Amino acid sequence: MMIQRRSRTLAAACVLAATAMLAAAGCSKSETNDTAASADPGQAAQEAKTPESSSGSGCSLQTYGAPRLDLKNAIVGFSQSEKEANPFRIAETQSIKDEAAKVGVKKLLTTNAQSQLSKQISDIQDMLSQGAQFLIVAPLNSDGLEPALKAAAAKKVPVLTVDRKLNATACKDYVAFLGSDFVEQGKRAADAMIEATGGKGKVAILLGASGNNVTTDRTKGFVDQLAAEAPEMEIVAQQTGEFARDKGQQVMEQLIQSKPGITAVYAENDEMGLGAVTALKAAGKKPGKDVKIVSVDGTRNAVQAVVNGEYNAVIESNPRFGPLAFQTAQKLYAGEEIPENVIISDRAYDETNAKASVGGAY
Repeated sequence: MMIQRRSRTLAAACVLAATAMLAAAGCSKSETNDTAASADPGQAAQEAKTPESSSGSGCSLQTYGAPRLDLKNAIVGFSQSEKEANPFRIAETQSIKDEAAKVGVKKLLTTNAQSQLSKQISDIQDMLSQGAQFLIVAPLNSDGLEPALKAAAAKKVPVLTVDRKLNATACKDYVAFLGSDFVEQGKRAADAMIEATGGKGKVAILLGASGNNVTTDRTKGFVDQLAAEAPEMEIVAQQTGEFARDKGQQVMEQLIQSKPGITAVYAENDEMGLGAVTALKAAGKKPGKDVKIVSVDGTRNAVQAVVNGEYNAVIESNPRFGPLAFQTAQKLYAGEEIPENVIISDRAYDETNAKASVGGAY
């Protein structure tokens, strides 16, 4: 059931990629000012859902109070939130770099907050001091960036947020949010888990980092869907693995001892799920068989784990924001109204399509 939309989504994504020349992502380093491009044509670009992709009141350049700008003569800043040991962050940063080069941005500034809120604030302020005229921000947390947002507003610099929402006012503190429907991701993960388990068993949830809407929404979607569709599935543990592989492994090692009856794991990102695989193997259990595993992200390692039979399903969270982010910026500067939320379509991987799709994962 979770795979039904795949062919329609992929077809639309191909059309969008052809018409808008959307790029894909590879790997990157942080804290650099170059814009070298290295796109992999096998990787799928993001596609905004239509018509439900647009929600909230619209924001125009005039309403936001920013001056007109030609991106080819502009300094653009990108603030990454977390260290690029995570494939999602690697692909996200590279996608921004690739598209900046394709658009012909005069100068791209990139920074990495290394999972420190104070550093992300200072990173943004530093880019503004260097003359950044447009900012793309991947927020570390949903709260706490107010000093940076105020600094941008004072200089009339538009801020576009990607992958995590801010608890702030659209078209005042920021222009718009680009990203996934995280509640829907949780629901789809629950559907995949029900399919893998037959709707019965004891489930452990490896929660993401606290303080952002991704964790809250992916948990809500999963928990609510299980309650509605699989009342015989019992959630026996919810513990944070902070979106990190080593933390996910540590939590799983603890749960194997404290909750030996666990038969399923929902990890709120692939890195934690892969950490759980390592822990289960070390304990003599067969991940994907003895303990079913479903996670969210769509990294190549997780999709390969599905191919290997050590994973049961992965719900994609596409990190390739570059094309859609610069497309949104161009629309803004062309005088168009940008919706408060631009929600993207995400694919899903299971045993029926993982082998054929692993090459397009990030």
